[in-house]
Amino acid sequence: MADHHPERQSAIDAHGIIGDMRSAALVNDRGSVDFFCWPEFDSPSIFCSLLDTPEAGIFQLAPDLPGARREQIYLPDTNVLQTRWLSEQAVVEITDLLPIGDHDDALPLLMRRVRVVSGSATFHLRCAVRHDYGRADTQAQWHDKDVTFSAAGQPSLRLASDQRLTLDANAAVAQFTLKQNETAAFMLGASDDPRFAAGAAELCIQRTLLFWRGWIGQSNYRGRWREMVNRSALALKLLTSRKHGAILAAATFGLPETPGGERNWDYRYTWIRDASFTVYAFMRLGFVDEANHYMQWLRGRVSDCCGKPMKLNILYAIDGRQELPESELTHLSGHGGATPVRIGNGAFEQIQLDIFGELMDAVYLVNKYGDAISHEGWKHVCEVVDQVCETWQTEDVGIWEMRGEQHHFLHSRLMCWVALDRAIRLASKRSLPAPFARWDQTRQAIYADIWDNFWNEERGHFVQYKGGTALDGSMLLMPLVRFVSAKDPRWLSTLAAIERNLVRDGMVYRYRNDDGNIDGLSGTEGAFAACSFWYVECLARAGQVEKAHLEFEQLLRYANPLGLYAEEFDSHGRHLGNTPQALTHLALISAASFLDRKLSGEKSSWQP
Repeated sequence: MADHHPERQSAIDAHGIIGDMRSAALVNDRGSVDFFCWPEFDSPSIFCSLLDTPEAGIFQLAPDLPGARREQIYLPDTNVLQTRWLSEQAVVEITDLLPIGDHDDALPLLMRRVRVVSGSATFHLRCAVRHDYGRADTQAQWHDKDVTFSAAGQPSLRLASDQRLTLDANAAVAQFTLKQNETAAFMLGASDDPRFAAGAAELCIQRTLLFWRGWIGQSNYRGRWREMVNRSALALKLLTSRKHGAILAAATFGLPETPGGERNWDYRYTWIRDASFTVYAFMRLGFVDEANHYMQWLRGRVSDCCGKPMKLNILYAIDGRQELPESELTHLSGHGGATPVRIGNGAFEQIQLDIFGELMDAVYLVNKYGDAISHEGWKHVCEVVDQVCETWQTEDVGIWEMRGEQHHFLHSRLMCWVALDRAIRLASKRSLPAPFARWDQTRQAIYADIWDNFWNEERGHFVQYKGGTALDGSMLLMPLVRFVSAKDPRWLSTLAAIERNLVRDGMVYRYRNDDGNIDGLSGTEGAFAACSFWYVECLARAGQVEKAHLEFEQLLRYANPLGLYAEEFDSHGRHLGNTPQALTHLALISAASFLDRKLSGEKSSWQP
């Protein structure tokens, strides 16, 4: 098999994603599923060749068409992926999906359907399930017409097909030839999944297509970038837990932010940092139910089952688990040799003050455009805001979860101001009881502190942290959260400094390490995609609409062929880091919405 289709690691941006809002899989443009965690988003992987070799698990399926042109598309307005081969001998397509189940507890089922559109082709299949990130001894057994994969202490999986399967080195293999209009189907899932029944495949596909098209049809975005905005929305919905309502930062772990480097993290969790961006994006597009569901999940993080307030963490597992111990998978060679490959995320133990602002911004937006806050909810808000009043002057690790020294970071101060500001606004609008004098006094104190201690007169710009001189991409949020006017002279001076020091062809770096090893890690990461879209929005709000338009169009060209983005860009605009990255797509939606209104000359009543 390997002789016919030698498999090497695919580039990060050479992937589409499929999912059922419980788990997700990456399919590369050669037709291989090379990343899949089962049965949950953050379960151990069963396919992990993206971070090693095919021995870490892979589902290869491709025609023997040397020199064929390959392309990937999503069936319109869905998360159903199609990989196509075009050659003189044949035109072939493989359709991949995780069907949407009848209920929230339905286990993920990987469905792959092959069709020859024209000519004839011989296909080669190799399905090598490798449980527990490739650490378990997975055994493949032939049973009747199917193959089962089992390992001690791990859930068994079953591969069914209408083609003859055989065994080779604890993998299912097949070789078959199809002519024009002939098809073959393959399903991999729990051994007792009822969807293995004869005739169920076509029904699953049609129901899944209807689900995605019905969902995206609710979007109220009608602007000039509708295709990209809808693709971003579909990616965000795919990363949202159907059962819990939380949204993943990304579908993957271990993909490098520095080629060959150590910046390899697990992003299969949900960050409070992303809360306001999530709510803004869903609300802006008209998906009020998703925003409300997300806020219900957030409420479960700030109070226990008895209604008592709890400590707010930086990140959580999608089911609300708070402890996510970090460990290294030393048996994996990493993507492009980037090690260590980490699972879990030690940032859950860090102190990060900005999360209070992001939480309160989300609460404020939902109350303005969604469900009104409950009495118990307001009591918890008061607890959070009182905590901000007591802690805003302390040091932390900042928005980027620095693993170096703690500082008084500007962004943390900014978001503490946001927490007070949104709480005061909400109390005023809803006539809710609040210690207005104390809150307003603290809000004014934070405001004065930022202007007095984070503005560097000599350099003519705001600085990343008190006493430092460096810039930071998170400063781009200052006008977006309405702390400073987008045309304030000091802000425009800061924006110009960011352009000189952090922007390269529209791609914005979070920070530079020229000011010492600020993040405690070796090497330099790529440009941060979300910051790049924040930059576009800042330009548009500053009145530089033509420049913003050009920069936005350039950034759109850095998407992969399917319209997806990872976390970062390398110097060539190729993707780095975990993928697809929710924060990037959230920032794209925000920038596209505002820029479209500016270009159209509209004045929207919708304001964050």
